[in-house]
Formats: sequence, C-alpha cells, structure tokens
Amino acid sequence: MRRPSRRVLPTVIGVSVVTTLATNVAVVVAHSQKSDSAGRADGKEHYVATSSGSRLAPSAVAPLKKRLTPDLLVAAPASLPPDALAKVRRLKGVNAAEVVDAAQALVAGKRVGLLGVEPSTFRAFTPKPTAESDALWRNVAAGDVAISFTMGNDGGVRLGTQVPIGGSQRQTQTRVGAYATMGMSEIDAVVSRTTAQSLGVPGANAILISAPKADLGGLTKQLRRALPKHARMLQLNPKADSLPAGTGTLPKARGQVLTRSQIMVAIQAAQTKLGMPYVWGGESDAEGGYDCSGLLQYAFARAGVRLPRVAADQARAGWVIPFSKAQAGDLLIWASDPTAPGYISHIALYIGGGRMIVAPRTGDVVKIAPVHFNNFKGAVRINPRHAG
Repeated sequence: MRRPSRRVLPTVIGVSVVTTLATNVAVVVAHSQKSDSAGRADGKEHYVATSSGSRLAPSAVAPLKKRLTPDLLVAAPASLPPDALAKVRRLKGVNAAEVVDAAQALVAGKRVGLLGVEPSTFRAFTPKPTAESDALWRNVAAGDVAISFTMGNDGGVRLGTQVPIGGSQRQTQTRVGAYATMGMSEIDAVVSRTTAQSLGVPGANAILISAPKADLGGLTKQLRRALPKHARMLQLNPKADSLPAGTGTLPKARGQVLTRSQIMVAIQAAQTKLGMPYVWGGESDAEGGYDCSGLLQYAFARAGVRLPRVAADQARAGWVIPFSKAQAGDLLIWASDPTAPGYISHIALYIGGGRMIVAPRTGDVVKIAPVHFNNFKGAVRINPRHAG
C-alpha cells in the first residue's frame, strides 16, 4: 500500500467545532495532584488527575478486555450513514471498528485534532498504559479532556487545570483530566462523545478500524466502495522503512537521500531560529516560536523538502539507522512518552560532532546542545521521495 500523505489528517478532521459546551456537561473543578497513574517517567510524576468519578457509578466505564491495533482512520465532514458503517464492519479483514466524532478544536489556545469517544470501547485502541487506566477513562466520561503527553508536559498545560475548549468564537473551561497519548499522529485531545457533540462536533463522522492481518491496500479499495465519496482514509502509524535489501547500506543518490547542498540549507535555516522560544505547536515566527517538529519542518522546507508535521511522522521520512552511522542532516528521534511506550515524541536535527539543533520544551529556546541518549531510538536518514 502506498503510504498516504500525512497531510490528509488535518483535511479529514478539518471540520471545526461551532458551539460551546452545553451547561449540563460535567466539568469538574481541579482537585489536588494526588492521582491515579497512567504511566510514570521517574516514579514521581503522575499523569491522571484525581478521579472526577464521584458523580459516576462504578460501572460508568467498562473494564478493558483486550487491546486492539488501530490501522486505519476514516472520516468525513458529516455523519457517516449507518448502513455504510455496517458494511465496514462486515468487510473481510476488519477485526474491529469503533465509531468516533472527529474535528479540529481549540484546546488551551491551540488548534488540535480532537476525538469524541465512548470511553468503555475506545480505550482498547490506545497504547497499553493509556488503555489500562480506569481513572483516566472515568475522568473522560465525567467531562474532562485528556491531552497528549507532549501537549501537557512539553507544552506546559498543567494536569488538573481548567483550559478553554471549543470553537473560535465560544469556548468553555474544561479540566485537563489526564496526559494520555492515543498513539495516533495529530490527535492531541480526547473527550467523551457527549462532550464532543455538545461542542458541535459532527456525530459519528469517523470510524477507527483495526485490521491487523488485512492487506490494507485491498481493504482501502473496499472501503472506498462502501463509504460516501467525501470520506477520506488514513493509514495510522505505518512502520518505518528498513535498510534497502542486499548490502544493507543506504543509497547515495538518485533522489533517495538529501544532497549536501540541501543539508547545508536545512542546517543554516534551523540556525537562524537559535534563541527563539519553544512554543508547542509552533511552526513559524508569527506564532512566537517553534516546537521540535515545527522547527524541522521549517528548516527542511527551506531546502525544498516537505516533512510531515509531527515527530512520529517525521521519523518515517526515511530510514532509521543507528547513531554510529549518523551524519549531519540526519534526524534524531526519542520515545520519551510514558503514556505510549515506543511512540516517537521528540525529534532534533543532527549537525555532527555529537551536537544537535533542538527545540526542547516550554520554558526553553531553540539551541545547539549535546546529543543525549535517554529514551533515544536512533537517527533517520531522510528519503525525499517519502518525506512529504
């Protein structure tokens, strides 16, 4: 299956929320930081705020039975017809299908991909620490928003605080009930379907498909026949490319690696942003700064190379190689997200000599720093043919 453009997702969920939360949506005030945990980085930090489930019966969220792999996301600007959803579930190779509500919304001032979900069933499609946290999903069911680890930890959005969530004209203060990465690129916020629909998100306009043994190319063709023409499809988290067959060495030309000129332009472009503040979601001077992947997208665009927007997708823009083979112009990747082990959550630009240009996190600036190896997952040699 040809890897779809990672720019499809913002288009797929490009519908924006249009109203504010209804008054009957449960929005719980922040409590103390004593919490149940979805995962820990160092044994001290907790990633689920004190459970807001006092309004909920113990059975409000069903226990996790088994985990599923999310392979495809299908979404449309309006609700998908019930008969089309039924056809999807019957397709050969579809192991499970979960209806969700999808849109772009403003959360804590940032426009992000937001899903409205049924906590009891959607949890099975998420990474293990996220899926296993009963407290997390009870908070979501009670009206909280769960945001990605990078948005919370790197972006400086504090757990348990109230943040505005909604459309561009009207928003409502909503508690951040958890840091919980869903393992799906560009999905940075999850609420209950009740909350999402009171926000104005189209109901049942998206479906998450688990098809671990299916030929995704063939399944995509079947989905196109089963779904309305305006529905769009996206392969979730495709595997990174391995080294070419044969010698195991990387190609040196024919447009499969960057030229020396492109590398120099990208590095010089990144250097022009030294000292700029880290801004989560930032990708331009107009936003006041850059985050780690926004900086790299900007730098390589100056060299004529279009990178995807987020770190997890940029890590698939070429071949993953060991640091011992890294050269200036390669990307460096880390999986430091305790709520989604193995998910690439941070990225930097290697400039040689054990140094990198990096946008670290809120409160810091774009800078040159020594490469560190805690949670390090390797280097990426960019393939311009696969980058965009």
